[in-house]
Amino acid sequence: MSAVLQPRPACRPMTVRDLDAVVAIEQRAYSHPWSRGNFTDSLAAGYLAELWFDEADGEVLGYLVAMAGVDELHLLNITVVPEQQGRGLGRRMMASLRAHALAQRAATLWLEVRASNLRAQALYRGLGYTQVGLRRGYYPAAVRREDAVVMSLALSPPAADGAPHAVD
Repeated sequence: MSAVLQPRPACRPMTVRDLDAVVAIEQRAYSHPWSRGNFTDSLAAGYLAELWFDEADGEVLGYLVAMAGVDELHLLNITVVPEQQGRGLGRRMMASLRAHALAQRAATLWLEVRASNLRAQALYRGLGYTQVGLRRGYYPAAVRREDAVVMSLALSPPAADGAPHAVD
């Protein structure tokens, strides 16, 4: 019997020092990746940026970037390294995003996803997100541009006294 060691994911804030690894993963994961400048600008703007890594060896497993707005948090980028996809890390990262949103007392989480990315859409639906719109020609593509499915998740932050919070 051979044992396959599974990564033990942990997360910390992303920094500029992480960008070489992040950009390399971004380029492997997407046909139209974010640029180093996109990540640099996000960090400079103070957006939520988490780096997920293997506790054992420090290898980067994924990352996310989200922008806070008035009563909302908007997921801009979430990526799991291709070799680790389908193992639950994306779900864990989305749970972390939700926890951040609740801590900020956000009422809604927002995201866009490529219309062709049915796997991600299924993950988001499984987490309670619903499709609320479509942005035509939002993403660059090899031929023409691709539509984005706009999804949201209504949040109900805990009441100050710890009692369940009623949503009107």
